[in-house]
Amino acid sequence: MEKAGEQEKGTLLLKPDRPVGIIGYGAYVPRYRLPAAEINRIWKDGEGGVPIKEKAVPGLDEDVATMSIEAARNALARAGISPADLRAVWVGSESHPYAVKPTSTIVAEAIGATPHIQAGDWEFACKAGSEAMVAAMGLIGSGMARYALAIGMDTAQGKPGDQLEYTAAAGGAAYILGSAQEALAKIEASYSFVTDTPDFWRRAYQKYPEHGQRFTGEPAYFKHITSAAKTLLEETGTTAADYAFAVFHQPNTKFPSRVAKMLGFSKEQIATGLLSPVIGNTYAGAALIGLSAVLDIAKPGDRILMVSFGSGAGSDAFALRVTEAIEERRNLAPSTADYIARRTEIDYAQYTRMRRILAIK
Repeated sequence: MEKAGEQEKGTLLLKPDRPVGIIGYGAYVPRYRLPAAEINRIWKDGEGGVPIKEKAVPGLDEDVATMSIEAARNALARAGISPADLRAVWVGSESHPYAVKPTSTIVAEAIGATPHIQAGDWEFACKAGSEAMVAAMGLIGSGMARYALAIGMDTAQGKPGDQLEYTAAAGGAAYILGSAQEALAKIEASYSFVTDTPDFWRRAYQKYPEHGQRFTGEPAYFKHITSAAKTLLEETGTTAADYAFAVFHQPNTKFPSRVAKMLGFSKEQIATGLLSPVIGNTYAGAALIGLSAVLDIAKPGDRILMVSFGSGAGSDAFALRVTEAIEERRNLAPSTADYIARRTEIDYAQYTRMRRILAIK
């Protein structure tokens, strides 16, 4: 007889009744880059180190909606389906352009998926995108829909002079989920781990988020990612050695590298998905865009572990296996590396204007 709180092995996993997978994916990163050294020049007078190389900054005409549209179109190109075949468009972000008005309807309209569509916006700090993916798994796995689109995208902001300003960046990725038979990567299992841990927040009418300093690392990021990853590995009977790649949420370069070591993954296993040094922390899209970079080079049969993290706090872990379909479909849209290479450097004055940091009315 099971004791209270105990469950049979495998029952903690989120596995739909019918196998589900990723049939199309697409990334988007704005071309503008603000070097961390430039932020350091303004606020630290050239003293001390910087946490990353640079970060991606959205243009004056870019926001979560426009960037989500670009990523969604890339995902549709790889999936090879009509937008009208989608039955859900879900956008996860912590920087939706409207406080009251969905981003998802804008995206659905722009890609041609309306009006026979379910749409909604998701919020859970940096794991809003992976949360939408879990929901899409359920929708497809239950047989209610054939295809669903889940997006993680942000134009994340940091208060001028704050530590977050170095890493809070823009970008993300979109994933179309469907039957595993059509997938370029099958989702073998998922698991979510959540607690109430106040490490990061922004109240209504507050322009910039705050972080709980000492809560950010150990009780928040590391506890949730390691707990989610370890449980998924145990429940699936796998180890770090069974995976060709691992992708972890990347608020900076140190955290994902450290958590990978704690879980037994090598530097080589996480190298491809570790994009924070060159594009910054894309928040809701951080783990998802890391996964897109891995899918750009993964081979059929490769297994991938992806673990997101959202402040507040929680993690979604996914075990995926790449299929033969990846070879013919990944080149149907720009790669993540293509977007990273498309780079225009800006200075702090341009950044201030583009992010509308100075109030002029």
